[in-house]
Amino acid sequence: MPKLDPKGFVDESGAITILETGNIIDPYFTLQALLLARENGLDISPHAEKWAEWLIARQRPDGSFDRFCRTGPVWLGCKSADADDALLAIWMKFLRTMPKQLKEKPSWRKSYDASSKALGQLYDPQRGVYLVSPVFQHGLFMDNLEVWSYKTIRGGVPQNIEAREFARAIRTTFWDAKGQRFLVSTQPEQKSLSHTFYPEHVAQIFPLLFDFPLLPTDASTYYRQWMKDHRATWLHQVKSDYAWGLLAFLAWKQRDNESAQCWLREALPYQQTGHWTFTDEVVAQLLQAKGVIPAAAKAACS
Repeated sequence: MPKLDPKGFVDESGAITILETGNIIDPYFTLQALLLARENGLDISPHAEKWAEWLIARQRPDGSFDRFCRTGPVWLGCKSADADDALLAIWMKFLRTMPKQLKEKPSWRKSYDASSKALGQLYDPQRGVYLVSPVFQHGLFMDNLEVWSYKTIRGGVPQNIEAREFARAIRTTFWDAKGQRFLVSTQPEQKSLSHTFYPEHVAQIFPLLFDFPLLPTDASTYYRQWMKDHRATWLHQVKSDYAWGLLAFLAWKQRDNESAQCWLREALPYQQTGHWTFTDEVVAQLLQAKGVIPAAAKAACS
């Protein structure tokens, strides 16, 4: 099994930054990237336990997490999490990938239980979905998909009745039948906001990352239509925003190697810049481990 090479994203303490040699850590992005690597054939074991220990030592008493900034050699919480619900869910999912440590280490079990309690407190029984945080009392579509993925087994097949009911609640809460799209948020103004690449357009394709079953069409048709409408915009994001490697991984998952190759061609020149995140690095290593190579210079990618 090829090993994940975190390059300049990891320091001696085990901390993993958003950007290479960066000074900011958002645990959500680190966990997202590590889980993506592990679930698709990259060995993360040299870094996973050390990262877990690093984060457990900085977990807040209520079970939630901050984002962190570095001052010299010291990492300090400098901002609250962007969204507690998704972060808590993928943290518990990550801990479950190391069952021996979770069973044998009291600090790990304590962390898991605190996170489970904190996530439970964000549940909105009226809608059947999860809220962003105790402060922000609205639900986000993409966050709830990530919580749903925590509650399902591999392949998107619900483990139990609770997970199936949760999937239906997500569909009921966020699907806009009139607009024929998923709403990003439960906030009323979402129906009238202009459609930007992120979060609006990204939200529409996000369900495919988790094999969410309640789409308006079959997954293949749904994917092809999104790429027809938005591929060119996506491939140009790296020039002004981020590389959005998650969508390249999804292209590979949908057997659209052409789009994955185009992404490698367009995005790889932006490694070691502010447009390239740890998630993008993981995706690039995954694709290359699968034998995907950058598109030829003459290939039409727009």
